[in-house]
Amino acid sequence: MIRLTIWAAQLASALGLAAVAVPALAEIEQIEERRFLTRDEAVVSASPKEVWLALISPARWWNSAHTWSGDATNLKLTPQAGGCFCETIPEVDEPGRFTLEGSVEHMRVIQAYPERALVMRGALGPLQPEPVAGVLTIAISEVEEGTRIVWEYNVGGFMRFETKAIAAAVDGVMSQQLAGLADMLGRVEKPEADPRPEPRPEPESEPDDDSDEEAAIEGEEVIEETPDERAPSVEEAFGDLVEDEA
Repeated sequence: MIRLTIWAAQLASALGLAAVAVPALAEIEQIEERRFLTRDEAVVSASPKEVWLALISPARWWNSAHTWSGDATNLKLTPQAGGCFCETIPEVDEPGRFTLEGSVEHMRVIQAYPERALVMRGALGPLQPEPVAGVLTIAISEVEEGTRIVWEYNVGGFMRFETKAIAAAVDGVMSQQLAGLADMLGRVEKPEADPRPEPRPEPESEPDDDSDEEAAIEGEEVIEETPDERAPSVEEAFGDLVEDEA
């Protein structure tokens, strides 16, 4: 029997019919009235080819709790423009109940660039009954540690939800999906940043202004704070495509 999935429960919750726990969040990059953008990323110890082959096989890593049938093996993705990221709803044949096989279109592929990018358009989960547009952009790029996967879901349009609440719910689900893919491929944990150098003790007596200037001229070591590092955005990742085609 087809069970009520977490996505369906989230839809009921957003409509005020039930309560549901929201998974841990990655990052809501932007949020405005009736629009939000979620972003997550992971580095895995796999080649771009291995990442691509896994990415287009969602039955291997998508969380079954976030399907309509309750089983991720019913998912299939055709990696061609116009291809469907679809789910089969199996028929039910049991005493007193019989149904025919059904299906769900989660998203439609609008760009499939093997080993580089997958872009799909569609309203996922509780957004499906709403007149909104959603674009999922997944960029793949080689880095020193392996392969980076940047995952962004951009949603906008009229919806019967409070934007902040639905953005948090969708962000949690998107983070779970990327986590499933990354864990299967072998996630590379980011190394901890090197500790900042200890500040040097101040001299017992304060030098005059002239001596300060002389010390600077003679090459006195200056400790500069390193700005926080941030992974490239999807736009930056796609810059490689533009350069290759130029």
